[in-house]
Amino acid sequence: METQINRIVNIDRMENAIALFGSFDENIKIIENEYGVTIISRGSELRIAGDPEACAKAGSVVESLLALVSRGEVLSEQNVRYCIALVNDGTQEKIEQLAGDCICITSRGKPVKPKTIGQKKYCAAISKNTITMAVGPAGTGKTYLAVAMAVTAFRAKQVNRIILTRPAVEAGEKLGFLPGDLQSKVDPYLRPLYDALFDMLGAETYNKYLERGNIEVAPLAYMRGRTLDDSFIILDEAQNTSGEQMKMFLTRLGFNSKMVINGDITQIDLPSGVRSGLKDAVKILKNIPDIAQCTFSGKDIVRHKLVQDIVKAYEHLGARNKIQEAR
Repeated sequence: METQINRIVNIDRMENAIALFGSFDENIKIIENEYGVTIISRGSELRIAGDPEACAKAGSVVESLLALVSRGEVLSEQNVRYCIALVNDGTQEKIEQLAGDCICITSRGKPVKPKTIGQKKYCAAISKNTITMAVGPAGTGKTYLAVAMAVTAFRAKQVNRIILTRPAVEAGEKLGFLPGDLQSKVDPYLRPLYDALFDMLGAETYNKYLERGNIEVAPLAYMRGRTLDDSFIILDEAQNTSGEQMKMFLTRLGFNSKMVINGDITQIDLPSGVRSGLKDAVKILKNIPDIAQCTFSGKDIVRHKLVQDIVKAYEHLGARNKIQEAR
């Protein structure tokens, strides 16, 4: 006996159906596996069979994805899983906000767009405010989107320089003495920033702007004593700054400049007993106008699905440890 059809979704255009299904029906398979339903294509209809409640949720996900496709979005596994998460939370109305404007075009012609509600709010905050502070787990696009916004501002001649910096703190391991000149010694710490810039500009254009002084990638210690006018300044891995370093950095702000400060307070690599400057700054600067604060969650992670699972597992471990300490 066939499973009862509990939901029917109409598709107006065949190209939308093709985009919805994806290569080898991979998008539909994700939805079927999530809800334990069967999705069958019959002409201009999608018929969803299974448990009534599961069919209702699967239908909502399908309709949300079709809405994204109709606005020109290209679906990926990340889009599908994010829509599933919003539907499961009962917040599928937010999906309408997802079809964001293109922020930047990479050197390979790929458009850079916010992929989650959190990312969209983050980009809007950067546009509207002089200083934006973003806290969230790895993989939420904090650095990549900030660099995209910086390149956009630079191309539009809103700023004359892009300055990328991060504290040179080792991630829980001692690397010892590194060979080469000073730049060679600090380059390993700055590699994620180089990677994002290369992607946006291409190596040749990046090197041209670097020689002209339009782009600067340097450790945080190099910022001391400077006033940064007409610049877009990004501080990455800000959780590894001390309170004194954070204050020093914030007071470098000059006229017609923007600052973006990113960090993950669950990955602090400072020596024991040293408080994170990012943690303090989030509290101290909370109610100051023109300083925005954005918080990303695990749902905003746009890397491999396993990254979300790993972050969740560590969050659960941290919560359990806090309960045990309280006892």
